[in-house]
Amino acid sequence: MFLLAEISTIIIFILSLGLTLIITGNYLKKKHASLLAYTSGLWIFSISVALEVVFSTGYETELLLKSYLVLVAILVELLALGSVLLLHSRKFTISYEVFMIISTAFILISAAVSPVGDIVTHGVVFGVIPLLISISSIVITFPAAIVLILIAAVSYKKTRNPKLISIIIGVIVVSVAGTLYIVEFPAFLYYAEFVGILLLWIGFVDFSVIKKMFQRSNNGVVKGA
Repeated sequence: MFLLAEISTIIIFILSLGLTLIITGNYLKKKHASLLAYTSGLWIFSISVALEVVFSTGYETELLLKSYLVLVAILVELLALGSVLLLHSRKFTISYEVFMIISTAFILISAAVSPVGDIVTHGVVFGVIPLLISISSIVITFPAAIVLILIAAVSYKKTRNPKLISIIIGVIVVSVAGTLYIVEFPAFLYYAEFVGILLLWIGFVDFSVIKKMFQRSNNGVVKGA
């Protein structure tokens, strides 16, 4: 089980880090606020998956566990913020940002005052989470999930853009993956993370451009020969 967890987390980490670097590049070119939020969320997702790789080896400390529990909640907020910014509603954005500040402070305080025991089983985060951390995580993730679902419906109605829908559904799946420890249902942790990151790849990456690059490369090799 440890080997399976380790291999799975390494694959997901490579996919998440690759996508994060691509989205970071897109943000640096376009400077869109929504891309900044998505980029920040994906960096945190990559870090949390990196921690899962560490846990899969059997190594864990209370500081690392607390960091993981905080990060998987905060990443949901940031990914949701990216979707909120797509609406271009100043009032809604400010309201959600205020909620983020309050809820983030809540989970940070919860993690600081709550002792975390051995919550890693067979290399997977699966155990009884301190009540205060569970409550603060729910306060963050459930409203964010509702916001994401509502925005997904509105966005699809307006644009009918399958890539945008893929991004938002991917964000929802990744967000759910990060909260599976709350419901103590670890069997789908890696499945959800893998499916979520694939959906984000489909939504964010223009594979036609990559195809053209390969075609140009092949043409150059043929001409050179």
